[in-house]
Order: sequence, then structure tokens, then C-alpha cells
Amino acid sequence: MILSFSCQKIEKITQVNQTKKSQPNVILFVADDHGKDALGCYGNDVIQTPNLDQLSEQGTTFNNAYCTSASCAASRSVILTGKFGHATGSYGHTHDYHHFSTYENEKSLPLLLEDEGYYTARIGKYHLAPEKVFHFETTLKANQRNTVQMADKCKPVFESEKPFFLYFCTGDPHRGESTGSNWYDPNSFGNKREGYKGVKTVAYKPEDVIVPSFLPDSKESREELAQYYESVSRIDQGFGRLMENLKASGKLENTIVIYISDNGVAFPGAKTTLYEPGMNLPCIIRDPFIKEKGKTNDAMISWVDLTPTILDYVGAEYKEQAFHGRSFKKALVNQDSTGFNEIFASHIFHEITMYYPMRVVRHNNYKLIYNIAHKLDYPFASDLWVSSTWQQVNRTEAKYYGKRTVKDYLERDEFELYDLKNDPDEVVNLANNENYKEVLADMKERMQTFQEETNDPWKLFWSRDYSLQGTGLDL
Repeated sequence: MILSFSCQKIEKITQVNQTKKSQPNVILFVADDHGKDALGCYGNDVIQTPNLDQLSEQGTTFNNAYCTSASCAASRSVILTGKFGHATGSYGHTHDYHHFSTYENEKSLPLLLEDEGYYTARIGKYHLAPEKVFHFETTLKANQRNTVQMADKCKPVFESEKPFFLYFCTGDPHRGESTGSNWYDPNSFGNKREGYKGVKTVAYKPEDVIVPSFLPDSKESREELAQYYESVSRIDQGFGRLMENLKASGKLENTIVIYISDNGVAFPGAKTTLYEPGMNLPCIIRDPFIKEKGKTNDAMISWVDLTPTILDYVGAEYKEQAFHGRSFKKALVNQDSTGFNEIFASHIFHEITMYYPMRVVRHNNYKLIYNIAHKLDYPFASDLWVSSTWQQVNRTEAKYYGKRTVKDYLERDEFELYDLKNDPDEVVNLANNENYKEVLADMKERMQTFQEETNDPWKLFWSRDYSLQGTGLDL
């Protein structure tokens, strides 16, 4: 009888161990301010990103992947909690005097994966708070501008006997120091004349870069784009080294690799805005268990979906209502975008001085932006204001910034409604067009429902009953 019990116990333990061994490893690689505009696999034939292009060839490239807030810290909190920042207190930057912080009762992805038997490690940019909510078992140290060095520091993670979750966050291609003391000198985007150890410098000529339609085609913007490209190519080399190290460990074919960016490129008109360049971002996923390679996927997915998707991949049991997002694993595995035709976004702050709450719903080809503080001029991040690209426009009192007038960029309507199929640059606001009255009403209803379902404090502005602001206090 005792022998029979022991055998059953051993069999059960063996089954558990086999289950754990079969769990895939996960690498979540997050770039800092990298737009779709600077990747070969998204159509840029100038920039050199061979390793990320190879990831696209071996995986699935999403065309409609969105962050929920085009701001570093706010976006990263959403990535790791599966909840919108307005519901978790993650309103803006965590560092320095900005001091925003996620509620301490939230439980983030690394902690949830640790509960599933995963070894968790992070390297590079963190930009999250508090640490107890976003705790990793191991923090690796390296220069976050040198992704090759970062990749080599990750080798011990691949030796883990447990399945691992690696959160790899670069400091590139975020803006860095200026290349000179004049207003017209381009930002360095972290590039150094002497380069970085182990990294081949890939430089670009300003006349060769592709100027996105939201930017002015000026000497200044081209010079800054050339610096940006160089920084992106440095990311690509580090990503390539990471994949080499993963392959050498023998774990490449049991590892889900996800490449994303926290928000769009650091230029006015992209980062901190909820226009497409700020929030429609690269998302490339290599699932070694999918036979079909090199596919593109039109499913609308969001960074709020990443945590439930990763939990789904590792076989974790979780309550769907615990997250605002949902798993898109089926859309990825089946290469089917059916049912993934709507996303939402919620932005409140970037820096503490940049209060400008916005909400977004995109449903099929229509997109509604609700500028809650529309009576204020649109605020600038400090590094974007001093950029030579913007200063050239500001100092010459130019009428246009890209395809949008400077006036329209700074003085926004309460509601902006766009038909992205016919107006991908979002310059023709249909909100006051009588022909789109029903579309506007439908989109507003979707947005209000979203705010109700996600406990958005800013929902009170629909009623204009500002006495409701007291309901958040224990009076």
C-alpha cells in the first residue's frame, strides 16, 4: 500500500517536472522610442536592420500594434500589468520629481511568471515603480546604449534550469545629448564619435534618410533622422548578438521572442501624441512552434494585451477579468485577425508639467481622439521642444509641421475623428462633419463604455458635472 502511494507520488512529480520543462522561455525585448518608420521589415529600404528583418522572416510582423500611452514609463507599466495606467496610478514618469508610481496592490507579469516556476531577469532601462510591484529575481547591469554588451551579459540567464523570462530594455534610440552647442545641431540619439565597444558604427547621410510624412523635410530633421538611424542600427546588432547567444545555449527553439517599442520615435508629432506615429508601433514575434514563417498580421493588438498573451503562452491559469487586455495568441497562432478590430488608448502625463489627458478608440478604419484638456495648448516634452527639428519650425514661424499646420498641432479640437483608410496622416478632422454624425456618436459610445469598464476617473468630464470630482475622496 505504501509502495503504491510512493509510486503514484513519484509519477505525479515527474509529470509536474515534464510540464515545467515543456514551458517555453520568453524574451520581451523593448526598444526606447523606436517607430515603424525605421525598420527594413516595415518598408524602410535605407536603414540597416538585418537581424530584426530576420526575426520578421522567421516570425510574424504585426501591422496594427499599439501602445496605450506614448510615454516611456506609463507605457511600460501597461506592458507589465495588462491594465491601463488611469486605473493603476501609472499616469506618467516615475523618475526625478515626476514621481508617479503604480499602486502597490498590483501584481505584474514577472511576479505572475515567478509563481508559474519561471526564473525572471531584467536588463537595461527600468522606468517603473515601485520595485516591489515590478520585481525581478535578477537585475543584470550593462550600458543600456550598448546592446551588444547587454546581450553578452544575458548569457547566464540562458543557463537557467527553470524556464526563463528575460525583460531586455535598451536605452536606444531615445534622444541623448546634442552634438553641438547651437540650436540647429542635431541630437546624438546616444551616438558617440568613438562608438561603443564591440559595436560597429553604422552611419547614415542626411540626404539618404526617408522623412516620414508627419515631419518637415528640412536640413534639421534629416540630420536628426540620420542620428536616429545610427542608434537603431546599434539596437539591431545587439539583438543579433542576443539571438546568437540564445542559439548557442540550445534554447532558441523553445523560446518565444517578442520585439516591441514603448512608444513612437522621439520627434514632435510622434512621441507623447496619440497620432499614429506615436502609438502604432513595431511588433515582431517569433514563435518557434508555428510552422508558417514570415507572415504579416493585421489584427489590432495593444500593449495592454501583452501580459495576458504571455501568460496564455506559458499555460498559466488566470481570470480574464483580472486584466483590461486579452490574449492574442490565437490570432498569432492561427494567423487570423477576426475579432481583433478595436483598440483603446489612455494618455495623461509625460513629464509632470505636461498634463494633457487624451483617450482614443480605433474601431476598424475610424479613430477618435478625445482631448479632455483641449483648451490648453498641446505641451512639449523638454527634449522635443529643444530639438533642432522643432526649433527650425518655431524660429522661422513656419505654417506647417509636416502635413499638419502648427496651429492645429498646438490648438487641438475636443474631438478628432479620422478615417485612417482615406486619411492615414490624420489631417482631415471629421468630427464636425454632418456626414459622419452617426460614426462620431458610435465612437463616443464605445469610448464611454471603455472608460466605464476600466474605472477611468476622467469619465466624469462627459457629463460636465465637475462636482463629481469629489467622489474620489473620502469626505
